Amino acid sequence: MHVNRFADLKPYQSPGHHDMRMLRMQGREAGPSETMWLGVSQLLPGGHIDPSASPEEKIYVVLDGELTIQTDSETAVLRQWDSCRIAPNEIRALKNETNRTVVVLLAMPLPKPAA
Repeated sequence: MHVNRFADLKPYQSPGHHDMRMLRMQGREAGPSETMWLGVSQLLPGGHIDPSASPEEKIYVVLDGELTIQTDSETAVLRQWDSCRIAPNEIRALKNETNRTVVVLLAMPLPKPAA
């Protein structure tokens, strides 16, 4: 078992993420994991992620607030307990268009090791 306490989580930065506080909960530098990592992000009002894609699938769950997710083909507004899957290499942009902080859980697989 590997337990991390929310109060002890360390923030990390990612390019193209604005007015956000991101905390790694499990995996990567937050502890051992063989297949995935888990993080939580807090988006301030107006906080956003620039349009981008990665080869890894992403799953977002809104824990509090309202989050707008946009892809090349559609836009969805997620509210508390709503979730969204972003496919590998799918371009996505996230934005908090409200005056309340949004809290989002993110689950992603770890990148495949180079062959």
